[in-house]
Amino acid sequence: MRGTDLRFTEHTRDTAPAGSVRAMEGVVKGFGFLPPLVAKQAESPELLNGFLRLSALFESTTLEPLAREVLIMTVAARNECGFCVRMHAGKLEKLGAGPEVIEALEKQLPLSNAELDAVRVFTHAVMDTAGDVEAAALEAFYAHGYTPRNALEVVLGIGTYTLSTFANRLVEHGVG
Repeated sequence: MRGTDLRFTEHTRDTAPAGSVRAMEGVVKGFGFLPPLVAKQAESPELLNGFLRLSALFESTTLEPLAREVLIMTVAARNECGFCVRMHAGKLEKLGAGPEVIEALEKQLPLSNAELDAVRVFTHAVMDTAGDVEAAALEAFYAHGYTPRNALEVVLGIGTYTLSTFANRLVEHGVG
């Protein structure tokens, strides 16, 4: 037991549990640095490795990259993960999303692109109903060219990035 210190340790390669070291090295390779929140999540190799595996699976879905980032930003803004919002705003920018798209997602407002807004709206519908969406929500999603496979991929994305946002908020706000 850690006593009254409720802060999470910002691990290094030398202090992290052995099961987290490889994942941390992979994050450094991908980002060029180890984000402090990832260093804190390294306390749990299961969480860190699980998130990275789920994230890779989500990246392999048939949703277009911009649609995936819209989903991620929708979850991040909804769950008030400032780190996630900043990081994925940068990814959206690299994918060519304009500042108006990023700002709308940060503020949880409709997007002018109907196809991307369908992802945002459906993501909210799934989150609001814990997956028990009305037929009309599925029909509206499908009307923009999305498929039943895409609907299930949205569930994967929500699960993946809910895990991330919750973990980030927990380790960011640990107190001591």
